[in-house]
Amino acid sequence: MYDVVIVGGGPAGLSAALVLGRCRRRVLLCDAGTPRNERARELHGYLTRDGIAPLDLLRAGRSELRPYGIELREIRVSGITIVPDGFTVSLADGGGADARTVLIAGGVTDRLPDIPGLDECYGISAHHCPYCDGWEERERTIAVIGNRASGTGLALALKTWSDRIILCPNGRARLDRAHRSRLAAHGIEVHEGPIAAVEHEGGRVRFLAMAGGDRISCEAIFFTTGQRAQCEVPKQLGCALTRHGLVKTDHLGQTRVPGLYVAGDASRDVQFAVVAAAEGAKAAVAINKALQERAGLAVT
Repeated sequence: MYDVVIVGGGPAGLSAALVLGRCRRRVLLCDAGTPRNERARELHGYLTRDGIAPLDLLRAGRSELRPYGIELREIRVSGITIVPDGFTVSLADGGGADARTVLIAGGVTDRLPDIPGLDECYGISAHHCPYCDGWEERERTIAVIGNRASGTGLALALKTWSDRIILCPNGRARLDRAHRSRLAAHGIEVHEGPIAAVEHEGGRVRFLAMAGGDRISCEAIFFTTGQRAQCEVPKQLGCALTRHGLVKTDHLGQTRVPGLYVAGDASRDVQFAVVAAAEGAKAAVAINKALQERAGLAVT
């Protein structure tokens, strides 16, 4: 039996595995190989690693696990069952593993708007996070794809990086009077109607071609069209969710299911790689302490 099975090999999962390996825990890390930021050219905001390619960071993290005997498998976890001593983890190849605790660190997947040409720009000039990519697009004309309060909020926030922001909701904007007033006060034009295509050169956005025939000039896109957790197991096991569909945890990653922890983008609102790594380390300490307590090695 493993002490811990970690689902997801991004910054949160790798960081947790490192801490748990140093605690001499028997750890199995399962990674499906679909990191959220695999399309990005650079990762930002990670102290000492600003500008590193995301996949290079993951390779470096894996190499640091070798001295600690972490078992790493490139495989998808297909299900988790609660059993008397912990959990049985089902794997996509039909195999399984028993564990005393489980850490879900599978992250999230962004829902990319279904607009021809946008996929080719994703990670180059189309982004979801201004903290990650706003600096690179500073002072450019930025189109925000989104509607309602989320579209309004992202458009206003991007004024920190550029004075040239437009809102293109790809249909009806569904804005109330207060939202329209705020946007107008900050000089943000709203272009309603479906977007037929994103015109680009080698992934660099040039125009949004509207279904009505207009072509709107822009140099970058940020979108806010939602996301989903890569691993649905916490929801299936009865974990409480936030209004955004992320898993509710305490400050150390413990869900309301005993022995089941969640760390990284699937649990918190600040979705930075450096924050995910910190959450993974905190969850690892909580897991180690819980295992110590289970073995009678803690004073309560």
